[in-house]
Amino acid sequence: MTKPKLIKAGGQGMPHPLYASRRRFLAYAGFTVAGTTLLLSSCKDDDDDDDDPLAVNLGSGDVGILNYAYALEQLEAAFYTQVVATPYSGISSMESQIMNDLKNHEVAHRDFLKAALGSNAIQDLQVNFSSIDFNSRSSVLGAAKTFEDLGVAAYNGAGKLLQSADYLLIAGKIVSVEARHAAAIRSILDSSAQSFAGDDVVTASNGLDRAMVPADVLQAAADYLTTELNGSNLPQ
Repeated sequence: MTKPKLIKAGGQGMPHPLYASRRRFLAYAGFTVAGTTLLLSSCKDDDDDDDDPLAVNLGSGDVGILNYAYALEQLEAAFYTQVVATPYSGISSMESQIMNDLKNHEVAHRDFLKAALGSNAIQDLQVNFSSIDFNSRSSVLGAAKTFEDLGVAAYNGAGKLLQSADYLLIAGKIVSVEARHAAAIRSILDSSAQSFAGDDVVTASNGLDRAMVPADVLQAAADYLTTELNGSNLPQ
C-alpha cells in the first residue's frame, strides 16, 4: 500500500483518514470469510413468504440482517463506482482521492458480506440513479451524504437485531467506517467546525448517532433501486 498523501489543513499536514485497502479491511474484520460462511450455513434461510412475489426476499434472522446490510453496501458500492468512473465537474484532487477511497471501502464491504453469506446471499441488485446528476458536485455530494448517513443509521438500528456476537462485531467494524465516510462528506460540503456531525444525525444532548429501523431504511433506499426488496421477514 502506498503511503497516504498529506492534506494541508490549518497550515499543518494531516494524514488522509480514508486510505485502508480492501485486503486490510478483511484482515481487520477479525475472522475469515470462510469461517463466517460456515456459521451462516447452520441458519440457512428458507423464507419464501413474499408479500410481493417479484420482490427480493431478504430473509429472516441473522441471515436476513446480513442480506439487508449487503443490499445497502451494493447500493453504495455502485454509487461510488459511478462517481469514480465519471468524476463531477471541477472535482479537486483531494475530493477525487476521497471518492476513490470510499469506493474501495464500499466494494470491500459488499464483497465481504457476499462471501460471508455464500449461498444465502441475495442477487445483484439493479440501481436507479436517475435523480443524481453525476456531473454536478452538489448533486453527487448531496447523494453521498444521504447514502452515508442512511448507512450509519441502518447499522445502528440493526445491531440489536443480530443474535450472533460475531456478526455484531463485524457490523460494528463496518459502521465505524461508514461514520468516517459520513464525516468526510459533510466536511467537504461544509467546512464549518460542526459540519462533520450535524445535529440532524447526532443528538446534542447525549452525543449519540441516530438509528433507523429496517423498514424506514428500505423505504428511503427504494428511491435508488430498480430491484424491489421485501424485508417483511426481518427481525423487529
